[in-house]
Amino acid sequence: MKKKLLAALTAGLIAFGSFGISTEAATRDEIAAIQVKRPSDFKYWAKNSVAKQKLVEFVRDVTNPKSKNFIPVEDRIAAFDVDGTIACETAPFCFDFMMFVHRALDDPNYIASAQDRENAEAVRDAIYNHNMTNDVRRKHCASNASVFSGMTFAEFADYTRNFLKTPVEGFDNLKVGEAFYLPMIEVISYLHANDFKIFLISGADRDYLRVSAEILPVDSDNMIGTDYKYVATNQGDKDGMDYTLTADDKVVRGEFVSKDINMNKVSNMAREIGKQPVLAFGNSGGDSSMINFSLRGNKYRSLAFFVLCDDTEREFGNTAKADKAKALADKNGWITISMRDDFKTIYGDNVKRSE
Repeated sequence: MKKKLLAALTAGLIAFGSFGISTEAATRDEIAAIQVKRPSDFKYWAKNSVAKQKLVEFVRDVTNPKSKNFIPVEDRIAAFDVDGTIACETAPFCFDFMMFVHRALDDPNYIASAQDRENAEAVRDAIYNHNMTNDVRRKHCASNASVFSGMTFAEFADYTRNFLKTPVEGFDNLKVGEAFYLPMIEVISYLHANDFKIFLISGADRDYLRVSAEILPVDSDNMIGTDYKYVATNQGDKDGMDYTLTADDKVVRGEFVSKDINMNKVSNMAREIGKQPVLAFGNSGGDSSMINFSLRGNKYRSLAFFVLCDDTEREFGNTAKADKAKALADKNGWITISMRDDFKTIYGDNVKRSE
């Protein structure tokens, strides 16, 4: 009888996930429900993670009114890159790029122009050949504007939500909208619970970002990304200074404005936040400007964390790239987070690479 009870208990733990960790990919509702108010609430980090310990120590220090490093609530700002920092970018690339390729080349309900198809093919080739350059990114930005031109906020959001249901290439049991790193979502929740204002600073299309990340405790107006114009349907070629929105107009997506990477991240942060963050989280050299802006000359104690995609079993890690990223972080005094060593799980234990 005892053996039967033990077997039943063991089966139950396997079915529901030991120690509260899901054996499936976390659904978007489950990701939205993640709450970490105290250090003991972290579930998805390795027990002895030095990076997590340093984060906890920092938060305790700067939120303690008696500490010389106390930071007032209004200045507790944390900036997160998105792709590769809190969400998958390896399967095979950033998801807003993949949505563009689908729209231009594979959507049965849409016919792209010859130029947009040519650009989409160049983007797709760069993705699968691992040869993304800024010239290809510019082609993406120009044609991404074109293929979604004329969509309202709501129409683009609906299109994005449908795309978020797409299975992630190269993984079993994972959809695009679920492909967040669970340990990093815990970090966001922990900071939010300690009165940090969270900003997402992403190279992704800002409107895509607002929908994909709407389940996180981040206000939509704190999401900074690649921007496209919004125009009135009857505006034509008139400048906005010379046109008044009418009752017959819809406000729709238009031309490309700027790509939110490298120094453009800093320009947008300076304009839209108007303050230096005291915490910055990135994963690549393209985040260096954002991190430098957050740390250099800051009147408050500040830290930077750098996520290394070094897990080759649960993720499409690249050890050579991870080694370079670690060298960059070590040189600059940024704290590294190893997906292999620091994350107890990434997306949920039943999410497997399918290759």
